Amino acid sequence: MNVAADLTFDVVIIGGGVVGLALARQLARRDRKLAVLEKNDRCGQETSSRNSEVIHAGIYYPRDFLKSRLCVEGNRRLYEWCRDRNIPHARIGKLIVASDTEEEAALPAIKNGAEQNNVTDLEIIAPARLRNLEPAVTARAAVFSPSTGIVDSHRLMLSLRADAEARGAIVSCRACVTAIHHASPGYDLEINNGAYRLHTKALINSAGLHADTVAGLAGIDIDAAGYRLRPCKGNYFSASPSPALRHLVYPVPMKNNVGLGIHATLDLAGRVRFGPDSRYLEAEETRILKRWGYRTDDPETSPGRLYAVDEGRREAFAAAVARYLPGMAAASFVPEMSGIRPKLQGPGEPAADFIIREEGDRGMPGFINLIGIESPGLTACLAIAVYVAKKYFHEGE
Repeated sequence: MNVAADLTFDVVIIGGGVVGLALARQLARRDRKLAVLEKNDRCGQETSSRNSEVIHAGIYYPRDFLKSRLCVEGNRRLYEWCRDRNIPHARIGKLIVASDTEEEAALPAIKNGAEQNNVTDLEIIAPARLRNLEPAVTARAAVFSPSTGIVDSHRLMLSLRADAEARGAIVSCRACVTAIHHASPGYDLEINNGAYRLHTKALINSAGLHADTVAGLAGIDIDAAGYRLRPCKGNYFSASPSPALRHLVYPVPMKNNVGLGIHATLDLAGRVRFGPDSRYLEAEETRILKRWGYRTDDPETSPGRLYAVDEGRREAFAAAVARYLPGMAAASFVPEMSGIRPKLQGPGEPAADFIIREEGDRGMPGFINLIGIESPGLTACLAIAVYVAKKYFHEGE
C-alpha cells in the first residue's frame, strides 16, 4: 500500500481519551512525527469524561498489580500537573465508611493493603471524629484518605492536548482506524473504511472501550490473549435536596473490586452526585457498543443510547445511600449520567490488572496494547505515559 510522505508517522496513538492524550504529550517532540486518531467528534467523549473525576490514592488494588503502582505514582504526578497548569482540582479527602460490624472488621485490611501499595497517610477514625468531619454521615467507623481528590477531567484533557500539540503532535478526530496491515517495518492503517491511509513505525492502542477491537484488527486472537473486554455500565444520580458533604464518601468496596459501591462524590462546585452502580452489558448491548467505524448518531444503531440512565435503579440507589446517609427518600434521586467501564474482569472473576504490552513476541514489533484501562486510569494517566515512554521508547522524564 503506497502512502504519501506527509502521511508517514513515527508514532500513531489510537484513542484520544485522557490516557491517549497523556501518551501524546509524553512522546511528542519536534523530531518525532506523532498523531492521535480519535474516532469520535471530540476527544474524551467516552470513559474519560463519564466517571466520578476522582484522583484516587491507590488504596484498593493488589500489591503486585501495575494498576497499584501507576495509581500511586499518578496521584502525585496529577496533583503536580494540575497545580503547575492551574487545572481546577481539590484535595478534599475521602471517607470509606463501615455501616455494620462486618464492614468495620474489614477496615484494618483496607488500611494494611493500602500501606503495602505505599499509601501511608490513611487512618481509621471513630464515630466522634467522623461526625466532626461529616455530620450527616452515619457509620460505625471509617478509613480517612486525605490524598484523594477531584479534578476537572475536561480541563485536564484540554491541557494534555494543548501540550502535545505545542510539541508537534497532530490530533485528528472523526478518524476511525478500520484496518491495520503489517508492513516492514511498521504498520499501514486504513482510516474510515479507506477514506485515507497512513503509515507508522510504532502503533499504540489506547482505544479504551474498543481496545480489544483494535487488537483484533491487528490480527490478535483476543480470547486466546485474554484481551476481550467485558463492558460494565454504571449509573449516577444526583439528589434534590442535596445533602451537605465536604468529603467523598465511599462504602466498603464490593468483593474483588467489581466496583467501589455507590458512593457520594462532589464536583468542584460542591454539588453531590451518587454512583456508580455496576451492571455488565448484555450481549446485544455489547454488540451495539462495539459497532466499529465513524458514523453519525443514528438512533437505531448508535451506542449513545446505551448511556441513558437506568431510572429503575432509583430505589436501589436510595437503599444503598441510606446505609450511610439516612433519611434520603427515593423520590429525591434524579437521573444524572452513566458511564461504561472497559473491564477485563468478567462477572464473578477475580480482579484484573491493566495490560500494557508490546507485541513483538506475536510478530508485531512496535505495536503496544493498552487493554482494560478502567479506573484508576484517569488518576494514572501521566504515570502510564511515563511507563510506556521508559519501557518501550527508552526515554526518561
